[in-house]
Amino acid sequence: MVAIIYSDVFLEHITGFGHPERPGRLTAIVERLRQSQWAPSLDWHLPTTLENRNVVDWILKAHSADYVAQVRSLAQKGGGRLDGDTPISQQSFEVACLAVNAWLDGIDQVLATQQPAFVLSRPPGHHALPDRGMGFCVFANAAIAAFYALEQPNIQRVAILDWDVHHGNGTEAIVATHPNIAYCSLHEYPHYPGTGNGKERGPHGTVLNLPMEACSTLPDYQAKFDQVVIPFLKAFGPDLLIVSAGYDANADDPLANINLNPSDFGELTQYCLSLTPRILFGLEGGYHFESLSASVEATIAACLTPPEPTLR
Repeated sequence: MVAIIYSDVFLEHITGFGHPERPGRLTAIVERLRQSQWAPSLDWHLPTTLENRNVVDWILKAHSADYVAQVRSLAQKGGGRLDGDTPISQQSFEVACLAVNAWLDGIDQVLATQQPAFVLSRPPGHHALPDRGMGFCVFANAAIAAFYALEQPNIQRVAILDWDVHHGNGTEAIVATHPNIAYCSLHEYPHYPGTGNGKERGPHGTVLNLPMEACSTLPDYQAKFDQVVIPFLKAFGPDLLIVSAGYDANADDPLANINLNPSDFGELTQYCLSLTPRILFGLEGGYHFESLSASVEATIAACLTPPEPTLR
């Protein structure tokens, strides 16, 4: 079984007509998964409600109090924009908080079952900086989940692997100074947001950015995983892996120029599973609905037929 954490409340973050990051992303994924041959092996969960966890305390581990207050105030006033790409609607603050809850629940699920879990939430998070949102992102879900995981028993080191086509500048900014969190990103470069040129290592050597050229395909990614990603993660020795699972590196995606196919994400997932079954996948980007939903399905299918782990 693979746990799926999802709520229809995530559809209430309204971004406006024509915005790439819109509710249809999630409805396309959910519809495909419910019709999939793997549907009987999916264990659906609602996220913990905001009344049952003070999630803002966890958000404040990654973001400034002023920024959190800004997002809350903007939503209470009926909406606005954090930047030119990142609209906030009346429900967005609560939806973004619920998304963080879903990622924290995902950590709980992985640790309870010792098996992968997948969080289907929005808004995404890996561009959200400590003091501002950008690039469709409100709160840094992956980074917050990593901090949460480190508070759980027997978790000493957490790695974040970001295969979204855009560099997770927010995640890196938040976790780079933490010696017990590793961050590894494969992303098109030069491309939005213009960071992640590959020179950064962080003060503890726990940052690895791998710029990918436009038109890169699966063999290019496989070479990076074989030669750099897997050795880096094995050397760090994480007790748990978080994957910022963006699917905008698909050839069909309108916002980037990498030429992966949906089935390729099953291959990347197998690499992750060769390290450990303790993996939380959380949705980031991906804006071509058919490719996005097929890619999520390929990821989950790989989780249901994993290889033997070698990390432990």
